[in-house]
Amino acid sequence: MDIFAYDFFQRALIGGILIGLMTPLIGTFVVLRRLSMIGDTLAHVSIAGVALGFLIDVYPLGMGLVFAVVAAFAIEKLRRAYKGYAELSIAILLSGGVALASILFTLGKGFNMNVNSYLFGNILSLSKSDLVLVTVVTIAVLIAVLVLFKELFLMALDEDAASVNGLPLSLLNILTIVLTALVVSVAIKIVGALLISALLTIPVACSLVFGRGFKHTVLISVLISEIAVIGGLSISGVWNLAPGGTIVMLLIVMLMLLLLARRSLRV
Repeated sequence: MDIFAYDFFQRALIGGILIGLMTPLIGTFVVLRRLSMIGDTLAHVSIAGVALGFLIDVYPLGMGLVFAVVAAFAIEKLRRAYKGYAELSIAILLSGGVALASILFTLGKGFNMNVNSYLFGNILSLSKSDLVLVTVVTIAVLIAVLVLFKELFLMALDEDAASVNGLPLSLLNILTIVLTALVVSVAIKIVGALLISALLTIPVACSLVFGRGFKHTVLISVLISEIAVIGGLSISGVWNLAPGGTIVMLLIVMLMLLLLARRSLRV
């Protein structure tokens, strides 16, 4: 049986490739800014939006995207309020997202099974409208990163130095976190809310093992992400495994192999 001949798997593959491109692009800046947990936070808030979408019969992924963007602005607002405790904003929104999602789950017990695909990921159920949304977000991320690459790099490297150089930090911070929210909200259908942080951070962690320079790190992280997505989808399709979990486990195996390789080279 040739799984690649089916339309649903072709959509899944295209969507996976797009997600594999955009997540490490944003993930690199997120990791360098010590905000690795922001993916989990935005994913859980997005799940609350998905739950509300099912409850009021509105496009769930779109509603999740709206919730994630609102949460992104809230995180930035709280970051300014607690300048010395930036991670506090992430903890607050994470708690709020889980709480709201649990309440909405209770209100709509009939759609719990549908929400599971967003919690754990079900890329094989990617619809044409989902694929259009993923494509639009990917294009937006690519344009933003290509146009503002230098500015985003300086901000990620040293916010104080970026401020001295006259960069509009507030605008760049908002842009970065909103782009992260968009990526997370459309990626939860691929790997699930519980695993989205892995796709944002593990390819970057892999690239940092041998990365030489910022551009090199970004390119390697994208390459590793694509290998994991395509390989994970192929393995899950052939052996009927959970696609999201397979992709993440493949990423972890790749990270372990790279760490072992670096260690052996140093001996």
